[in-house]
Amino acid sequence: MAVQKATQEKIQQLQMYEQNLQNFILQKQALQMQLVEIETALAELAKTKTAYRIIGNIMIDSEKTDLQKELESKKETSDLRIKAIERQEKIIRDKAVSLQNEVLGELKEE
Repeated sequence: MAVQKATQEKIQQLQMYEQNLQNFILQKQALQMQLVEIETALAELAKTKTAYRIIGNIMIDSEKTDLQKELESKKETSDLRIKAIERQEKIIRDKAVSLQNEVLGELKEE
């Protein structure tokens, strides 16, 4: 049973979608780890009176409010990036499901 060329191309497209989804998952996991680190840093920062910033190999005294603002900004950016990745992931997943159903229908006809 030979699979038609058009069906083979759709299967390759499905594989590409799967790779894209894997990339999105990895990116999202990295951002979620970063978000946890930021939230932990904010929690620790709230408990202390003095704050330090690491620059290269040294640690310097820093304003607590400046660090909080910076961490909140990073948190917001990470949240936005995670939401964007989730939207892209949903679009690709929907396309993949649609294409998979199409391919399965074609394979049943053969």
